[in-house]
Amino acid sequence: MAWLLLFLAGLFECGWAIGLKYTDGFTRFVPTTLTAICMVASVALLGLAVKTLPIGTAYAVWTGIGSVGTVLLGVWLLGDPATAPRLLCIALIVAGIGGLKLTA
Repeated sequence: MAWLLLFLAGLFECGWAIGLKYTDGFTRFVPTTLTAICMVASVALLGLAVKTLPIGTAYAVWTGIGSVGTVLLGVWLLGDPATAPRLLCIALIVAGIGGLKLTA
């Protein structure tokens, strides 16, 4: 259950990171509100997950999911470049997340 909560926290992390782009400097009400909700949900779910998971592992996985998801969404939604070196780095982050989960 803790891993599911952590995964959901990582998804909300992606939501607020991408949401920042749409807030236009926190001048647009709906995107700002949704971004704030994602921020609170992300941290709250992380807090629940670390009740049973090691904090170092949970934090690294949380930020990893957020990083990978945000980069991929940036490529898909915002036209960020998808160069081979960037994708290789994303693959390394995914490998690290998998390794941490296997050793937790």
